[in-house]
Amino acid sequence: MSAAETSARTSLQPNEVESISTALSEANHTFVRRYPGESNRRQAVHTVYGGAHLFKADTAQRLGKVALRSLEEYAPDAATLARVLGMEGDEQLAEKVYGRIVEKLEREAIEDFRLDFEDGYGNRADAEEDGHAATSAGEVARGVAEKSLPPFIGIRIKPLNEDLRVRSSRTLDIFVTTLLADTCGELPENFIITVPKIQLPEQMSAAVRLLELLEQRNGLTSGSLKIEPMIETPQAIINARGEIAISSLIDAAEGRCQSIHFGVYDYTANCGITAAYQAMRHPTCDFARQVMLVSTAGTGIQLSDGATNILPVGPHRATEGNPLTAEQLRQNQEAVHGAWRLGFDDNMHSLRNGFYQGWDLHPAQFVTRYAAVYSFFLRGLEAASGRLKTFVEKAALASLFGDVFDDAATGQGLLNFFLRGMACGAITEEEALATGLSLEEIRSRSFLKILQSRRHSSL
Repeated sequence: MSAAETSARTSLQPNEVESISTALSEANHTFVRRYPGESNRRQAVHTVYGGAHLFKADTAQRLGKVALRSLEEYAPDAATLARVLGMEGDEQLAEKVYGRIVEKLEREAIEDFRLDFEDGYGNRADAEEDGHAATSAGEVARGVAEKSLPPFIGIRIKPLNEDLRVRSSRTLDIFVTTLLADTCGELPENFIITVPKIQLPEQMSAAVRLLELLEQRNGLTSGSLKIEPMIETPQAIINARGEIAISSLIDAAEGRCQSIHFGVYDYTANCGITAAYQAMRHPTCDFARQVMLVSTAGTGIQLSDGATNILPVGPHRATEGNPLTAEQLRQNQEAVHGAWRLGFDDNMHSLRNGFYQGWDLHPAQFVTRYAAVYSFFLRGLEAASGRLKTFVEKAALASLFGDVFDDAATGQGLLNFFLRGMACGAITEEEALATGLSLEEIRSRSFLKILQSRRHSSL
């Protein structure tokens, strides 16, 4: 009897296998819905926070000029900046990073701005905050009309705790209602509402209910208003039952949460760390970052780190008729360079730990934000190009021979490296072509679409 004529021996009945497989299939589909993989949405490399009462339609452009002046004054060439930041040894990289920082500050210095009604605004009389909520919304509306806003923009309201929930809700209502009235119902692109000091899923749920009502009353499509919680307390990391709390906060947002921010200084203070030791790289912060990273892995939710609170600002200022002395100029330079080095190292720490976004509190910090981001992407460019090119070739081979290519998530992660780098100006289009992908394929933002397109073209 030939092998073909021999029946394979089995113990399981087809209906038994089908019953088990059906249950497993449902679980698999549920898992994929919850963990669709890394998002291919653009992510800003920073968020700039500024008092809402100070915001104007041209704030982004004005702050960009301040950042450029700081670079020109304290690091007028690539060699100086490389020495300050500890990037010596690769002159070509230093020149490339410096040139791209200058271009970025001239073209698009701010990627994301948050009009702040919390720490950067303070507690004021109700009538005063009402007025600022309305006037700042009017400035954002003017920015929409003049196309002067950053690619991402939003507001940070006060916490929804017992003391401030009423004030917070009223500011949100006034701002959104005024903004939509002034723009004839048009939200700015990538508009987000940041809710600080989130501790409970119920606070997220309350925010969602408020957003639903605002959408209904102002003719917005359901889900238009997005929410961004800030993790600033240990209870937002581990709840009263000893459970990791991040997932419950995301669930309570009912699909409106696309990003989560980390507040370093409130978090460390709430953990009992004294002021002298509250810093971006404190081990307590690294623990919280890892919980956030693991909790959101594969969900498509983007994470943002906090800010370096030592600002690159000199202690001395010249006044009319009183120029600075040589010693005062030296002290200013020393203060700015020291803060730049600290900020650069903090930003690199965030990037290495999977946080591709952070806060900036002063325009002079933009220098080290882009220095860190650009050096991070450019140092890894050659290796990432080779890996992505290999993935593309492997996918094409799988398509040609009918094999299953099941590592698209890694391919998407590599593609996102280039999408992030290109979006912020770190990687040029020409450099991205070294991946073996066309610009059209890269701009599709989807590795799966690239595979499907190449599969169809090979048939």
